[in-house]
Amino acid sequence: MAFDIQEELKKLPGKPGVYLMHDADDTIIYVGKAISLKNRVRQYFQTSRNKGPKIERMVTHIARFEYIVTDSELEALVLECNLIKEHRPKYNTMLKDDKAYPYIKVTVNEDFPRILFSHQMKKDKAKYFGPYTSAGAVKDTIELLRKLYDIRSCNKSLPKEIGKDRPCLYYHIHQCKAPCQGYISEIEYRKNVDSVLEFLNGNYDKILKQLTAQMNDCAEKLEYEEAARFRDLIQSVKQVAQKQKITADDETDRDVVACASDGTDAVVQIFYIRSGKLLGRDHFHMSVAEGDTRSDIISGFLKQYYGGTPYIPNVVMLQEEIEDAQIISEWLGSMKKRKVSVVTPKKGTKEKLVELAYKNAQMVLLQDTEKIKREEQRTVGAMQEIADWLSLPHLVRAEAYDISNTSGIESVGSMVVFENGRPKKNDYRKFKIKTVKGPDDYKSMREVLTRRFLRGKEQSEGFAVYPDIIMMDGGRGQVNIALEVLKELDLHIPVCGMVKDDNHRTRGLYYNNIEIPIDRNSEGFKLITRIQDEAHRFAITYHRSLRSKAQVHSVLDGIDGIGPARRKALMKHFLDIEKIRTAPVEELMKVDGITEKVAENIYAFFH
Repeated sequence: MAFDIQEELKKLPGKPGVYLMHDADDTIIYVGKAISLKNRVRQYFQTSRNKGPKIERMVTHIARFEYIVTDSELEALVLECNLIKEHRPKYNTMLKDDKAYPYIKVTVNEDFPRILFSHQMKKDKAKYFGPYTSAGAVKDTIELLRKLYDIRSCNKSLPKEIGKDRPCLYYHIHQCKAPCQGYISEIEYRKNVDSVLEFLNGNYDKILKQLTAQMNDCAEKLEYEEAARFRDLIQSVKQVAQKQKITADDETDRDVVACASDGTDAVVQIFYIRSGKLLGRDHFHMSVAEGDTRSDIISGFLKQYYGGTPYIPNVVMLQEEIEDAQIISEWLGSMKKRKVSVVTPKKGTKEKLVELAYKNAQMVLLQDTEKIKREEQRTVGAMQEIADWLSLPHLVRAEAYDISNTSGIESVGSMVVFENGRPKKNDYRKFKIKTVKGPDDYKSMREVLTRRFLRGKEQSEGFAVYPDIIMMDGGRGQVNIALEVLKELDLHIPVCGMVKDDNHRTRGLYYNNIEIPIDRNSEGFKLITRIQDEAHRFAITYHRSLRSKAQVHSVLDGIDGIGPARRKALMKHFLDIEKIRTAPVEELMKVDGITEKVAENIYAFFH
């Protein structure tokens, strides 16, 4: 099914998320984020906007786009960063640096842990929280936590260096209990660290209430500068509180699986989290049997998907619990050669991540269902409309024919095939006219049809299947030619003509000696136009190809020393006759089989 950009633009949600632009080879060429996907993505395809040369160039290469919905712009920002690092899109020049968002690091592996700012998540047994999008907020929060819970900021190796130096300034301003002097026990200090971890794990209410009370107290005492400081701290805490579910707290590889179903069709969405970052996603359509629950669908998906995938993660997170979770876990573990957990998160970040996958599955299901229905209307439904106009019971396969020539030179015929309203290009055939001299379309068409159906009677490969209808580009004359050929070969296939008006636009169908008017706004009319255009395009393309070959042949064959092999080698190397014409002798000699003498002959011929 072809990707219709204009149609897909209409379905974009007005939600935050990340969009990925693909080129014709399905390579990701750009990744961007948006507060509103609908508004942002549409801007690329609006001609009135001044987009700059880089974006203008990029837009010409966009063949399709996809998107991932998030709950906030902050999540979109982190996801955008992850995807850019993974795919290195050609046009993301501004974001191609290896910028990383900051983490908060708690050195729980130390006897007296510290709270540190970190740009990387390392395997050093410390606890990491984040990433966060605001480095300033992270620094403010670290400073706040140090003040509130008396967490040391020095780099001393404790307890080894206890008592070696005097207490630092932070002890004297009551922001550290001086574990470096042994003034606080390790057990008491750990209680403070546990409070820090509780905050970073998402329990912000306690500290926000405390800060709010202090702010209000300062305001009542008219200490407005101090109140403003607490206000800013509250804002920093709230900013950090928007912890990203797009990124996990650890580097465990996970797949997140969620399903949306309407009782008839289902879509399973899978997120790929690698080294703690969401690096990609995919969706799969599932056929649903009557009575299938979401658990049944997910269970069936897991068995089919992981039976054929080359990589199995350490954890598979599911939207709903499934009955055979334990068996599937053992099966995946046996393939991976290590334990694989199949879990259903009930709360926290992981549950929200599953919910996000579900939202994306819902959106795909809704849009694809509508898309499938529209596609059926423009294909199968359009074929049925044509069948109704011609009073035929049904139409599946239609064949259309056209002739192309230039003053009778290199006359060619084309046969295009449509099945269920879609082009079946493997069945297209082209004919070089052999028996007709000069521009005689009727005789040329007779030759084409005779050759096609004689091969059909002989059961030749590619010709054995007969159409339900033959559609000729023209009216009575073309139809009668086809009917005569069929009669001679004792074949009984309906034939209609696609009649055009004075402006060369489809007007109606000629069938059984009458012209049937057709509704220009109908899907059937649009399909007839597509068939007509496709037959003409295919004939023209073949005709141009033959003409081009003839021109190359005539030009190069006039040069002494050039035969079929050297002619082929020259065209393979230069691809274009003009490049051969302008090439110096040295360049010509680089071609296989071209000696210095032959190269000089070629150069002399064109100059």
